[in-house]
Amino acid sequence: MTPKNQFVELRGLRFHYRDWGGSGQPLVLLHGLASNSLIWKLVAPLLARRFRVLALDQRGHGPSDKPDDGYDFQAITGDLQAFIEALSLERPALVGHSWGANVALQFAAERSDAVSWLALVDGGFLEISAFPGMTWERTLEMMSPPPLAGLKLEAFLQGARNWPGLGSVWNDEVQEIVLANFRIDEDETIHPHLSRENHLKILRSLWEQKPSALWPRLRCPALLIPAASDHQDS
Repeated sequence: MTPKNQFVELRGLRFHYRDWGGSGQPLVLLHGLASNSLIWKLVAPLLARRFRVLALDQRGHGPSDKPDDGYDFQAITGDLQAFIEALSLERPALVGHSWGANVALQFAAERSDAVSWLALVDGGFLEISAFPGMTWERTLEMMSPPPLAGLKLEAFLQGARNWPGLGSVWNDEVQEIVLANFRIDEDETIHPHLSRENHLKILRSLWEQKPSALWPRLRCPALLIPAASDHQDS
C-alpha cells in the first residue's frame, strides 16, 4: 500500500504527513527523534485494516518546515493539536515511537479529552535526568547525533549496513526508510533533515521532561511497549 503524501499549513508552518487511508478510528503515528514518517511504512498498511492511519513529520523532520525555534514540548504538542484540528480528527488514538512516545504522553496528559488511547513504543517512560550520575553534559556526550552532514552516500550506506541489529534486516525497504532522514545532494553527499542545532534543542527538552509526573495525569488507556535491552547483562 502506497500512502498519499500530503501537506497542511499549521500555525504558519508547512507540515508533511502520509495518509495510509483506512476508514476506522483515526490513528496518528508519531516518529522518533531524527526519524521521519516513513518509519511506519511496514506496519501502517496493517493498521489501516482497522484504523484511518496518518503519520506526521514533526517540525524539523522530513519534508516539514524547519524553523530555528519551537522544539520544546509545548510547541511540539501545539503542532499536534493544530494537526488534529485541521484534519477534523475526532479523539484520535496516538502511537508514538521513542521521542514520539514522549510527545504523545505529554499531549495526552495535558489534553485528556482529545485522545482516545495511547500506544507508546520504546519511549515515554525513561526519565533521563533521574539516572544515577547523569548530568546534562553526560547526556550530550552520550546522545548527541553523529556528524553525518556532508558524508558521501555510499560511505554512509556501508556503515549503516553494519549497524548492530540493522545489518541482519537490511533490504531495499529499510534503506528507503533510513534515507528518508536525509537530503541527498547532486554530489551524493547527505545532510540530515533535522539539523544538529535543532536535534540538541529536542534533546534538551527530553532532559527536562518528567514522564513520572505525566503518567498520573492520563485519563485514557495507554499501552507501553518497551524494547528489549541492547545489553545482555542489563
